[in-house]
Amino acid sequence: MPPIAAAELPKEARITLERIRDNGPFPHERDGVAFGNREGMLPPKARGYYHEYTVKTPGSRSRGARRIVCGGEPATLAECYYSDDHYQSFKSIRP
Repeated sequence: MPPIAAAELPKEARITLERIRDNGPFPHERDGVAFGNREGMLPPKARGYYHEYTVKTPGSRSRGARRIVCGGEPATLAECYYSDDHYQSFKSIRP
């Protein structure tokens, strides 16, 4: 899973990271829910370890396909991943 620097993320993803760090406010009801990692794309962890957050997709009327998934204590941003294709692939976010 290739890494990406936080500064290289789309503007909307950087805004989402700021919201995660600040513990909200989040624009979507599902932001912060447990992410099950059913795809097995992230390192295996106990259920409830990962949480998902929506990254706004310009022009999309729905939540779109972009997400950030963070593990552990999300606000630390210590273990976060970016997906721009609804969990088909992830990039590890470097601070």
